[in-house]
Amino acid sequence: MHKYHLLLILFLFGIRQAKSQETGNIEIGSTHTIHSSILDEDRSYWVSLPESYGNPESSYKEYPLLIVLDGSSFFHPISGMTNYMGSIGRIPEMIVVGIQNVSRTRDFTPDKIVTARENDFGGGDNFLAFLEEELIPKLDQEYRTVPYRILFGHSLGGLLAAHAYMKENTIFNSFLAIDPSIGSWDAETMDKKLEAIGPNSFKRYIYFATANWGKRNIRNRDRHVRLYESLNSNYDGVFPAKLEYFENEDHSSVPMIAFHNGINSIFEGYGISYRDVDNLEQLTQHFQDISHRLSWTFAPPESLVNRIAYSKLQSRNEAEKSKALDFFILNTENYTDSYNVFDSLGEAYEVLGDTSKAIENYEKSLSLNPNNGHAKAKVEELKRKE
Repeated sequence: MHKYHLLLILFLFGIRQAKSQETGNIEIGSTHTIHSSILDEDRSYWVSLPESYGNPESSYKEYPLLIVLDGSSFFHPISGMTNYMGSIGRIPEMIVVGIQNVSRTRDFTPDKIVTARENDFGGGDNFLAFLEEELIPKLDQEYRTVPYRILFGHSLGGLLAAHAYMKENTIFNSFLAIDPSIGSWDAETMDKKLEAIGPNSFKRYIYFATANWGKRNIRNRDRHVRLYESLNSNYDGVFPAKLEYFENEDHSSVPMIAFHNGINSIFEGYGISYRDVDNLEQLTQHFQDISHRLSWTFAPPESLVNRIAYSKLQSRNEAEKSKALDFFILNTENYTDSYNVFDSLGEAYEVLGDTSKAIENYEKSLSLNPNNGHAKAKVEELKRKE
């Protein structure tokens, strides 16, 4: 055996040995149980918090909720994907909640269906009531949430997501209906549901994914297309929704790629690059457009605005440098409990030569976080120079 190959094997073996001796746990979430009076049973759910949730400097932050049906199948991959996409600013950071199943056919079907054998279909509205009246209020009490909620469902779960979207009243704001099993909605049933739909539904966003079912594909796609196009035709304006067909994915393989595309579809434009922002008016209008489409106010993310501001503050172009202050001030208006935005504004005033304003904002930062060593040192330094 060549000496190089021997060394490589020993090196790799050493790594494996070292790894085997360094054991520990990587936690992606926590398990919980709630007793539902509506369903008359205990229900289990898992919660995954974004990475920033436990950071002291982020203690003021509040997060949207992503409710994931069929939690045992989808909680882990969706939590990982959501956490990563939130950490890079592609989407807002979110709290992910995976609901464990008791009876999918009971909980995810909104309509009673007569079959040759006895069934438990038709409990969908009860299950939605459990989510909206029991579980989500509990989550709102125990975690720092904002009342923006997304419902993810695949197959029968997708059917329930589509049904919830079409209800007159729901506390969910956006829906991911992944290859929904709407085979029980014949033309007559679907028409009745579409006739009953009210204007509230169109204040919500819905993403439909449809997969390739092989020989049965035309029938499956037709149902989804018919539902989407009927909704679209009932809305006067740009329909806040998307239908996407996955030629190379089947019913089982489509959920994760569809989740990725769907969550990006909901938050299209949210991950704008700091390099693409020229002025404050452009950024403000960009997020106003997102907020209008989603019927919810999404402020420009603190980290994005900070990065834009510092890139301009460090510019050699004086015209660009003068724009920086507007962005720093915007952050203090949107994130009034963040010590970091006032620390940054203090630094901007210092660079621009306004010592009194710099001290004022450093002191504001210290009032929010007395342990901010940078602000404390700056206040002492600038007061000595006055």
